This record gives sequence, structure tokens and C-alpha cells, in this order.
Amino acid sequence: MTKYTLAGIGNAVVDVIAHADDSFLDLMGIEKGIMQLIEQDRGELLYAAMNDRLQTPGGAVANTIAGVGALGLPTAFIGRVHDDALGRFYAESMQNSGTDFVNAPVAGGELPTSRSMIFVSPDGERSMNTYLGISTELGPDDVPDDVATNAQIMFLEGYLFDKDKGKEAFRQASRLTRKSGGKAGIAISDPFCVDRHRADFLDMIGNELDYVIGNEHEIMSLYETDDLEGAMAKTMDMIDLMVCTRSGDGVTIMGRGERHDIPVETVTPVDATGAGDQFAAGFIYGLATGRDLATCGRMGNLCAAEVISHIGPRPQVDMRQQFAAAGLE
Repeated sequence: MTKYTLAGIGNAVVDVIAHADDSFLDLMGIEKGIMQLIEQDRGELLYAAMNDRLQTPGGAVANTIAGVGALGLPTAFIGRVHDDALGRFYAESMQNSGTDFVNAPVAGGELPTSRSMIFVSPDGERSMNTYLGISTELGPDDVPDDVATNAQIMFLEGYLFDKDKGKEAFRQASRLTRKSGGKAGIAISDPFCVDRHRADFLDMIGNELDYVIGNEHEIMSLYETDDLEGAMAKTMDMIDLMVCTRSGDGVTIMGRGERHDIPVETVTPVDATGAGDQFAAGFIYGLATGRDLATCGRMGNLCAAEVISHIGPRPQVDMRQQFAAAGLE
């Protein structure tokens, strides 16, 4: 019997969210609308400069796992936090939201718990400044065999490709899940991460995984091309299922001999944090519950629309009720 419908591996990041206008971003040297990796001292400076802080457990795949858990399915998250205040907050918050946080906070380590200072502009754009801390040390020893073996679906976070031990953790988890009859896939996460590890990404997608989720920039970066259609076709030569999100232009899903181009309703975002993460949650929920691919895509779009309507990267309403209202349940 499968213990977890969905398990995931990713950076366990505490998101610290505050409002900021463009002049503040310029003053602090923050590049608007992207995620920048920063060092510990820069993180402390930006944290001190925040006025209205909202603290929430984050991390891309962790947000997806939490979204699926909120939809009522059993979930687990594999990640590293330090045994400090933020780490204990993170672990307890994941457990309290219904997701098993399977790795105990690490005592005695040198690196603190990861955190991301996120500044939300009046137009809803978020500028993320992330200090990865102890998350960068995640490796195969952190992957419990019983979790990976008992997962129906495994979901991996591309950001962890920056360390060899992260890649090894992915391979171990993927192989254990697939060997026991489950499916494994990856969120590409970032085109710059692809630029640094293109060969490893392509090898993993082609040989270790069943599905891939990425935006148009990430999919094209796999092949160093501006031809999205060509990049999607090449991806489908390697894998069973591909999802390409294109922001306001909708989503393309290819698999099972089908192609679906699903439009999105234009929504003015309050906070764009977590849009891709919650799209993935709705989509994977649909897959796990046996929906057709088009319905999976529409579920993902509804989850993304909900999360950008408020501050924070995780849903604040019962999305199953939203699915039912849209005729998807």
C-alpha cells in the first residue's frame, strides 16, 4: 500500500515577505522580479530593512507538497533545516499543515536554516533574495528509503542541482520510487540553473524521470534555443509527460499521445509568489486522482490564480470547493 501520494525533495526555505516600492528596491540594490542568491550577511541586512514581515514556510517544491496536502492527499517532504528558531518553525509548520517533514532539524551544524527575503511591489511582482544555508547540504543520506519506496509520485526541485550530493539524492529517490511502481518528475526551477548543469538536467530527464514541469524559458534553456515548439518536441523525445507554463499565455501539456493548450484568465496579482508552485500542486493532484490531462491543467491554473490573489505562497481557501464550482470535481 502506498503511504504517500506525493513526496518531494527541495530547499526548506523560510520565506520572509514584506512590501516595498521600486525606489526601495533601487536603494537596496535589489533586482526586481527575479530570485537572487545572497550570502548570510546580505540576508541579515535585508531582513533588518523589512517593515511588515510575514514569515511562512516556503521553498518551491515544499509549496507544491503543501498545496497537495491541503487538497487532502497524504504527503511528505524531504529537506534539511538547522535546529535553530527558523528551522523548528519550518518543521512544525509543515507538520501542522498535514505534511510529514521526514528529516529532524540538524543539531550542531554550522550553516543556519535557509531563508528568503521577498519584497512584493505594488504591481504584485516579487523580488526574492535567498540565502540557502543548510539546504545546500542535502544529500542521499537525507532520503529515507521507506519514504521514497512508498511514494506514488516523487517531485524534485531543480534548484538542488547546484550540488553533486543534491543530484545524487535525486537519483536515489527517483530510482527507489520508480522501482516500486511510482512516477518521478522534476520542476526545472530556473533557466540559470539549467545553464550551469545542462548535461545533468538532460541526462536526468532522459534516463531517470517520467515527467517534467517548467516554464517556457526553462524548457528553451535546456537546448539553448529561442524555438519553444522545437524545445518542447525535443523534450517529448525523452520523457512521457511535459508541462510548459507560459504565464499569461496559458499552459501546454504534452503526453499520452495528446497535446492540450489551456488558456488562463488574466488576473492582476497581489503577490505572484508561489504561482508556479501551486500550478504544480493542482496539476499533480489531478494526476494522482486519475483526471485527464486537460482537467489536470485547469486544476493547476485555478490553484495558481488563487495563490496570486493574496500575500504568501500557499492557498488560503479550500481548493476542492473551487474545483467543484468550476465543474472539475
